[in-house]
Amino acid sequence: MTGRISDYRNRIIKRTFATAIAFGLVFSSLAGCGIQDLDRKVVFTTGFSDDEVFRIEDSTCSLSEIMFYLVNTQAGYEKTFGSDIWKVTTDDGTVEDRLKNSVLAKVAQIKVMNLLAAENGIELDEGESSQAVSNAGQYFESLSDEQRAAMNNITLEDVENIYLEQAVADKLYDYIIRDINPEISDDEARTITVEQILIKTYTEDQEGNRVPFSEAEKNSAYMRIREVLKKLLNEESSFEELMAVYNEADEGTISFGKGDMESEYDTAAFNLGTDQVSSIVETSEGYVLIKCISTFNREETEANKVKIVEERKREVFGAQYDAFVATLTKELNEKLWNSITLMEN
Repeated sequence: MTGRISDYRNRIIKRTFATAIAFGLVFSSLAGCGIQDLDRKVVFTTGFSDDEVFRIEDSTCSLSEIMFYLVNTQAGYEKTFGSDIWKVTTDDGTVEDRLKNSVLAKVAQIKVMNLLAAENGIELDEGESSQAVSNAGQYFESLSDEQRAAMNNITLEDVENIYLEQAVADKLYDYIIRDINPEISDDEARTITVEQILIKTYTEDQEGNRVPFSEAEKNSAYMRIREVLKKLLNEESSFEELMAVYNEADEGTISFGKGDMESEYDTAAFNLGTDQVSSIVETSEGYVLIKCISTFNREETEANKVKIVEERKREVFGAQYDAFVATLTKELNEKLWNSITLMEN
């Protein structure tokens, strides 16, 4: 499986995690919008109340609120990947660290969006407020005493405020992208299906980190893919037969749109006709041969159009959001934040 497909799967996993909490917006987080500039604007201070996690301007986040998101997101992780996920480490630290950082960014984002909504005069109408309060009440009643305790003894009022802020954030997003409806052509959104034979040029250490092949090992891998190509050209075996024997990718058949793959892979694949096979393509994962199965998939192309439109909307929103974030003062209660850990069971 190529690097870009791996990235695409990672994005899907992240979206899966996000569904564990009742917030439907997926776009650049506070921590992801000009991170270097934001780091200089964050102020670490001791002037907080005991349960105050952070402030953005005059908007504050309580410990109960952060635990609401943290407990629900933790539950989403474990439901999808099992409780052993917390034993996994990544290049960015432990999965627990990543969860905490993503929750902090998400809550901060909602606070910023509520500030931006106020600046734009965006408010909930009576029906929207009533719906948010009703949903909050249903959620609160579904919690056990243990769950409420895990959320720092969260109250119904706390949950109502969370749901109201989420509703305002949703309404702001819809307001900003209300006029964004670009026409996406079939060619721009075209999705193709290919088969592939990958010979890797790396191995993995015990922690799962990639270790590139030596020049000798890489040359051996290249000779191997040349052997596969020779068998194809001599019609000794079909592509599918060779794929079953030689392919080292996680998948043999994949579908993708323009820009989803590494540029070398993308260019080679989209220049193929149906049943055509590429020459040897070098990618970050190794040497690959690509056979085009379908140059156009109507159903997936239409789905890709929707994805492209949503990305354009997020870009428009992100530009306005980033500009607003840069004007704000942010203060993090570092001592309290560092003391927060995940709950067992």
